[in-house]
Amino acid sequence: MIKILPSVNAILNMLSFSFLLLGFLSIRRRQIERHRKFMLLAFVSSALFLVSYLVYHYNAGVTRFQGQGMWKLVYFAILTSHTFLALFSLPMAVITLMLALLKKFDKHPKFARLTLPVWMYVSASGVLIYLMLYHIFK
Repeated sequence: MIKILPSVNAILNMLSFSFLLLGFLSIRRRQIERHRKFMLLAFVSSALFLVSYLVYHYNAGVTRFQGQGMWKLVYFAILTSHTFLALFSLPMAVITLMLALLKKFDKHPKFARLTLPVWMYVSASGVLIYLMLYHIFK
């Protein structure tokens, strides 16, 4: 069961990215209810990812990158930026969501403009890290 969690995590990250993109496109088209649903789905899929990620690493430990040379530098550059931004994306997403749920629409868009690109990068780079660890350099 634990062995499938990296794949589950990648799927949840892809879903988060997709929901974020669809939510962004919806708000650009002034489809507020559709935007709300997609952003809630992005939050739920990200929360499920976090639980699954913690369960996996609690049980499996650290996965070592097998690539060499330049690819190792590329991997660690992506991993470092991903990890650093992931630390900020969760509180940013929670604040942005809370502002929306509290109907503080004077502040919500300002936070969302910062949160969206960080959250999308973390989701997309998470999938890339998964591919590099489990498929490209295995």
